[in-house]
Amino acid sequence: MSPTPSERASKERGRTSRGVFGSGLAKGLAVTLRTMTRRSVTEHYPDAQPDLPPRTRGVIGLFEENCTVCMLCARECPDWCIYIDSHKETVPPAAPGGRERSRNVLDRFAIDFALCMYCGICIEVCPFDALFWSPEFEYAETDIRELTHERDKLREWMWTVPEPPGLDERAEEAKELAAARKAADKAAQTAEAERLAAHREQPPQETAPAQETAPGGPAPGEPAPGGSAREGSASGAAPDEDRGDGGA
Repeated sequence: MSPTPSERASKERGRTSRGVFGSGLAKGLAVTLRTMTRRSVTEHYPDAQPDLPPRTRGVIGLFEENCTVCMLCARECPDWCIYIDSHKETVPPAAPGGRERSRNVLDRFAIDFALCMYCGICIEVCPFDALFWSPEFEYAETDIRELTHERDKLREWMWTVPEPPGLDERAEEAKELAAARKAADKAAQTAEAERLAAHREQPPQETAPAQETAPGGPAPGEPAPGGSAREGSASGAAPDEDRGDGGA
């Protein structure tokens, strides 16, 4: 029975794919020879620390002051590896006659890195920027139960978080910054207008005319040479009295 056209085509493809005997070995030796002449890229860790990219997903750092215990990160975690405990405290009113408020106080924030798959969902959904990626990766343990790190350790990793990259100079300004700058400019214009209005309403101050003095005379407010007028009259009366007594 003669082969069908499809069978003949498959045989031709197989013969073409196999190629010349020993071609695969030659290609492998060529790759080996090329890599032998290149410089090794092996990093001597731990003597030499690796240069990690800024967006490395190492561990998760906690900025505790921003956490409001909203539990959103724990609810959205697909592995359920975030454990949060809190309690409520009553805050006194800020002004007399005000109403007391209650706020959540964080008691425990732990992440089990034995279950974490580093998806970053908890960091993305946090509405108050309390969780950040840190490039730290040296946290291996001999016991898997010790991979659950509490908030003290997560806070230490927070200080290893790199600074965010600078914004593009040609990028559009953020809406929050634009609104804040507009409000600041408006407040400055209002204050300047009020200052000018108050300056216009203020009456001009009258100044006393300067006293004119004769050339060579005493300055205003200074006594004349030889004492005051009263002292001069008293000193001039004394010789007259002496003369009257002598005449008598």
